[in-house]
Amino acid sequence: MNADRKMIVPGEFIQLNELVSRITAPNPGMMTGPGTNAYIIGRDDLALIDPGPESDVHHSALLKVVGNRLKWILCTHTHRDHSPGARALKAATGAQVLGFAPTPDDGRQDTTFAPDRALRDGDVIDCGAFRLRAVHTPGHASNHLCYLLEEQKLLFTGDHVMQGSTVVISPPDGDMQAYLQSLERLLALDIAALAPGHGHIIETPHDEARRLIAHRLKREQKVLDAFSKKNPATVEELVPIVYDDVPPRLHPVARRSLHAHLIKLGREGRVAETDGLWEVPR
Repeated sequence: MNADRKMIVPGEFIQLNELVSRITAPNPGMMTGPGTNAYIIGRDDLALIDPGPESDVHHSALLKVVGNRLKWILCTHTHRDHSPGARALKAATGAQVLGFAPTPDDGRQDTTFAPDRALRDGDVIDCGAFRLRAVHTPGHASNHLCYLLEEQKLLFTGDHVMQGSTVVISPPDGDMQAYLQSLERLLALDIAALAPGHGHIIETPHDEARRLIAHRLKREQKVLDAFSKKNPATVEELVPIVYDDVPPRLHPVARRSLHAHLIKLGREGRVAETDGLWEVPR
């Protein structure tokens, strides 16, 4: 994956290896890093993973590469920076849209997503020259799928793992307990590298999964430790304590993951909530 070393430029075509290329959408930002990656797989009949947001510029860049060879459009999940572009690409190419069934709207979903084929864990898309296997990885989104390119042991991770930033877990659809379990699942997969929805290729997949698990558990301990300073406390009161290592401008986003940690700890009986006040039982 030596081609994946320079700065990511939206709209630029990058050949990652003999079978996989990447074009990044022009939607850089705090939540998306350099933008949402679209991965194009194949030589003749092509598959595309994560068509990205609705964007005429991105749509044109993708069409310029795939032409009339696009047969499959796969979406990792239905957040609005990943799946909405599928509609225009399907209309232009006739390609089949695949993904997990839509999840109830939490204000962040692409509510118009309607896959031609709803995938489940373990489903295989036989693309002739290559195969993609769906791996259900809930946590960031309940309908999140990763896709394993079996021939290369390359896992396309969408927002399950992002390079250079931490994934936000936003209840009610986001679930910290499910997210940690999905990270643990990566440790059992025979994978050589991760192709994230944002950022560069990650060539140490199992080390990265272990790092992320350790990071989340360390943050969870900070949540529990915060109650030594204020017990009970609201989520808003806990944020600056638990995320004292994060710039205040990011605290509104951090609040979501904090809430997800509290829900997980509540299920485990380690904290309790009453009328918006969280506490460690005395």
